[in-house]
Amino acid sequence: MKNKLLIFFKTLLISLILISCSETNKLENVNKILLFGDSLMSGYGLKEDQSLSIILENDLKEAGYNIKVINGSVSGDTSEDGLDRIEEYISGGDIDLIVLGLGANDMLRRINPDQTESNLRNIIEIIKTNNINIILAGMKASPTNGLAYKKKFDDIFPKLAKEYDLNLIPFLLKKVALNPKLNQSDGIHPNYEGAKVISETIKESIIN
Repeated sequence: MKNKLLIFFKTLLISLILISCSETNKLENVNKILLFGDSLMSGYGLKEDQSLSIILENDLKEAGYNIKVINGSVSGDTSEDGLDRIEEYISGGDIDLIVLGLGANDMLRRINPDQTESNLRNIIEIIKTNNINIILAGMKASPTNGLAYKKKFDDIFPKLAKEYDLNLIPFLLKKVALNPKLNQSDGIHPNYEGAKVISETIKESIIN
């Protein structure tokens, strides 16, 4: 009985060590993260030190990760705009992970979801060709666009995540959308508190 208990505790200890090492090494080769999106990630309407990239970088440091977070998001960008500029952001070869968060402006302009999907697919393929990991940040269409449009648009993100085996954030604005306490007066863009919630959502996706 003693020997069985000893073997059990040894096995348990080894398992805990392996789990700990796995968690520690998950981001071992990640030194620089690019946030590549639109005004929802660019820090629109916020002070420079309140931008999502700075909040996320600090959140990761508090979690024990010394990772630089680059703000590559541009207010007003559609998926087509992102496709036009993605290569200039990754040409340096020093980006290890990209959080891709485009599509909201496509939805606001009622761009055909097929075109949005095509643009995002092309962006993903360019990034993957450069051997950079991707987290795809999903967006949800407003019901005011019509239920058929909403379904087709909402399905873009899980579809691409499955097709390319990407880590998916189902909805970037989870817990933030439609909450007046977490949004600016326009009801669309996150305020500082909202940006902190989004940072936590992204951080969890990066670490877990």
